[in-house]
Amino acid sequence: MFDGMWTIPNLVTLLRLLCIPLFLYVLFGRENRAGAALLLGALGATDWVDGFLARRLGQVSEFGKVFDPTVDRLLFIVAITAILIDGSMPLWFGLALLIREVLVGAMMVVATFVFGMPRIDVTWLGKTATFLLMFAVPAFLLGNSEIAAAPLFEAVAWILGVPGLVLSYWTGFVYIPQVSSSIAAGRVARGEAISSTR
Repeated sequence: MFDGMWTIPNLVTLLRLLCIPLFLYVLFGRENRAGAALLLGALGATDWVDGFLARRLGQVSEFGKVFDPTVDRLLFIVAITAILIDGSMPLWFGLALLIREVLVGAMMVVATFVFGMPRIDVTWLGKTATFLLMFAVPAFLLGNSEIAAAPLFEAVAWILGVPGLVLSYWTGFVYIPQVSSSIAAGRVARGEAISSTR
């Protein structure tokens, strides 16, 4: 797991992780919704950079495969919670996002570390949902800021957020049979490996 941990892609992921306190400072310490939204949008827009560097530099690692999505989920959960506290996002919408992230995240953690599930790839619909929500969430902040285009960004937040929320729940349900079959396949593979060593 920790072989090849110190790579450039993982460093980029670490920098994104370290931006979480900065986001909270800008939002609550400086009370700058627009600045916090732009930082959050930039972090979402650069989510692909670490994966691209890993493939381009030949530095794909097992640690990175776990570290990157963990940071993404942590950033997402912290951002939504902070925006709910700030009051820039409707409570029902934010809670719906948090419940989905916690349930799917818990399912993946239990399946991986308790049942030894091999890693499964994110679906295209899952990536689409993440893309929509990565920009919908900061748009809620901009929609409640003092900038002139705030009403436009509030509309954008709903236009991107509603389909993103629906897709995220759909992909969450789709993951259930994938996780189940992946756990079963992992058990078979481990059984064959044990048999071959006897």
